[in-house]
Parts: sequence; C-alpha cells; structure tokens
Amino acid sequence: MPLQGTVKRLIQDKGFGFIRETGATTEYFFHRSSLGNHTEFEMLKEGDLVSFEVEKNPKGPRAGNVVLME
Repeated sequence: MPLQGTVKRLIQDKGFGFIRETGATTEYFFHRSSLGNHTEFEMLKEGDLVSFEVEKNPKGPRAGNVVLME
C-alpha cells in the first residue's frame, strides 16, 4: 500500500532527494530512477506531496515508485 509524504529536500544536480512520511518523522532517500509513471524529477519541488512505496536496499530503506500527487 503506498504511503504519502512531502518532498523535504532536492539535490537537483545529483538527481536525488528526501521524502518525509506524512504523520511521521521518518525520511526516505529517493533517486530520479525511483520515480513512477508520468513523474519527472524536474517536475518536483520541495514541499510537494507525493505517494511512494518503501523498497529494501543494501544501504537501508528508500522510497520507490514516487509519484507526484495532484
């Protein structure tokens, strides 16, 4: 089941950022390759509401299938 969160920080030149889960203090790393359908990295701004899924990664959990919510 997808979670919702807010784009907390974007590092445009590196192509990654962090999402804070709604109602929690947990933050998840995401990479531009983690974006879902019809969402492009250049579309995202800090403060945007997104849905995402948590993926397991050797470096720890990260956000996957990140989709900008309208």
